[in-house]
Amino acid sequence: MHEDAAEETADASDEGREERDLADRVAEYDAELGAAVEDLEARVDELEAELSETEARAADLESRLKRKQADFQNYKKRAKKRQEELKERATEDFLTRLVPVRDDLVRALDQDEDVDIRDGVESTLEEFDHVLDEEGVTPIQPNPGTEVDPVRHQVMMRVESDQPEGTVVDVYRPGYEMAGTVIQEAQVTVSGEGGA
Repeated sequence: MHEDAAEETADASDEGREERDLADRVAEYDAELGAAVEDLEARVDELEAELSETEARAADLESRLKRKQADFQNYKKRAKKRQEELKERATEDFLTRLVPVRDDLVRALDQDEDVDIRDGVESTLEEFDHVLDEEGVTPIQPNPGTEVDPVRHQVMMRVESDQPEGTVVDVYRPGYEMAGTVIQEAQVTVSGEGGA
């Protein structure tokens, strides 16, 4: 019987050891799990802080972008207004120089019918040409035999001529250009198939 009691004591001792081992392993696991949870909580806190910073930066950038867009829109409005004012002033200046030419023409027409107004009209035309020259407007008056330029010349008709075919014979109405831009094409007659 002594043996049975010794076996029971040994079994109880083994069970006690197993329980202690299990308890130790659970305590270790709990400690590791607790440390992992603490690490995860710390990481979550870091990520929340980063997210908060990122959201603040995004809000700041969005606010700055909106201000820049508003500034740009205001700049465009100011620039457009300035451009319109400059255009109005340029037109006003041009008309200030052009109105006296018109006045001279009216005075010429007010002369008695028997008065020769040719000299006055020629003088007025010179004044008018001077104003156009100051504005950088140059006439387009191609010489006979000049090749037709479809940008600067408008062909009115083809005629028989001694000029080479497809070249200007005569200018019906002069054209005008300013700063390289054609304002009005010259109306011209062009030599046709009967040309030299």
